[in-house]
Amino acid sequence: MTRLDSPRVVAYAALAAFGLIAGLALGRVELVALAAPFGLAAVVAAGLGRDPQISVAIAVDRERALEGEDVHVTVELAAPAGGDRVDVFLPLPPELRVPEGNPRAVLLSETRTLDLAVRCERWGAFAIGPLLLRSRDRLGFHSWEAQVGAARRLQVYPSAETTRTLLAPLETQVFIGNQTSRTKGDGIEFADIREWAPGDRVRSINWRATARRGELHVNQQHPERNTDVVLFLDTFTDVRSGARGTLDMTVRAATTLAHRYLERKDRVWIVSFGGSLSWLLPASGAQQLYRIVDSLLQMDIVLSFARKGINVLPPRTLPPKALVLALSPLLDARSAGALLDLRARGFDLVVIEVSPVPFVGEGSDELSKLAYRLWRLSRETLRLRYQQAGVPVVEWIDGEPLNVVLEEVTAFRRHARPVRV
Repeated sequence: MTRLDSPRVVAYAALAAFGLIAGLALGRVELVALAAPFGLAAVVAAGLGRDPQISVAIAVDRERALEGEDVHVTVELAAPAGGDRVDVFLPLPPELRVPEGNPRAVLLSETRTLDLAVRCERWGAFAIGPLLLRSRDRLGFHSWEAQVGAARRLQVYPSAETTRTLLAPLETQVFIGNQTSRTKGDGIEFADIREWAPGDRVRSINWRATARRGELHVNQQHPERNTDVVLFLDTFTDVRSGARGTLDMTVRAATTLAHRYLERKDRVWIVSFGGSLSWLLPASGAQQLYRIVDSLLQMDIVLSFARKGINVLPPRTLPPKALVLALSPLLDARSAGALLDLRARGFDLVVIEVSPVPFVGEGSDELSKLAYRLWRLSRETLRLRYQQAGVPVVEWIDGEPLNVVLEEVTAFRRHARPVRV
C-alpha cells in the first residue's frame, strides 16, 4: 500500500523544532512549553505509522447478465491485526451502478464480507475491479492507498425484443428446419394435386380426387427447410444523443433477430462492415447465439477512410440463397454502395435503415435548416434507389418496436416485384 503522510506531521515537527531552538536561544521556558505538544504529536504520529496488512478477494456471482438485472459482487477483507478503518470503493464504468454503499467505510475486525448489488443499466463487456482501498490511523496523521484484488469479467447482454413475425427468405436451404419451402416435396404443408406417377407412395394418394376424376391423383406438400441468414451490420458511423445512438439500436436489433432465427433452427452469420472488418462463420443453436452476442459486445466504430467494397469479404461469409438483413444508418457511401452491389449479385437483400434523424438537431438559423432539409432529401433519394432495385428499405426510428419494421418489410415483399439492377 502507498503511504501518504499528512501535512500536519511536517508542520508539527517544524513548530516543535522552532519552539525548542527559540526557547534555548532566548532562554525562555515558555517557548519550549509551547512547542512541547507539537513535538509530542510528531512523536505519536511516527509511532502510529505502521503499514496495515489487508488482503482482498473479489468474487462475482456470474459472468453474464441482461440489461436491468443486478449482479452481486462479494468483497472479502481480511486484516490479521484488526481494528483498521478502511474506505472501500469499487470503480465502475458509467453503464454499471451501485444504488447504495459505494464507497463504503468499514471497521475491520480480522475479516469482513461486503455484498454490493451492481445494477446493469446498459449492454457491454466490462471489468469489475480492482478495488480501491484507503486506510488512516486513528489521529489522521497517515493514510494508505492501494488497488487490490483481481479484476472480474462481466458481460451484459442487450435485452431482446418480442417479435411476432420474421422475414421469410425467397429461397430456403436443403437442410431440415421450420421454414416452409416454396418448392414441392415431402412435408406437411399442402401444396398441390397432380396425377399419379410411378414411384409415388401409396399414402400420398388423394382418394377423394381419385374417385372424382377416375384416375389416381396424389398430394404434393411443401417441405420444411432451414434458412441461412446473414446479419450485415454497418459500423462505419454512429450518431448518438446521450446514451442512445444508431450503434446501440443496431446491436439490440441484431441480438433480437439472431435469437429468433436461431430458435427456428436456422443458421446465422454476422458481418461487421466498417472501419474494422469482422465476421462470424455460420452455425445454429444456443452456442452460436452466445458467440454472436459476445462479438456484438466487442463491436465499435473505427474511423477509416479506406475505400472498401463487397470484394473484401471472404466468399464463405455470403453464401448463395441466403437472406441478407442489413442494419445501417445509410450515412457512409461505402456501405450504401456495398449493399447495392449485393443486390446486383442476386442476393435476397433487406435493408433496415437505423434512422439517425432523431439524434440530429435541425438547428436554429436558416442555413442550418436548409442544410438539414437537403440532407433529408438526399436520404430520400438513396432510399428510392434501393426501392427501384427491388430492395425493401424501411426506416426504423428510435422508440419504435422492431416488430413494426418487420411487418412493413413483409408487406413490401408481398406486393413489390423485385427488379435486378
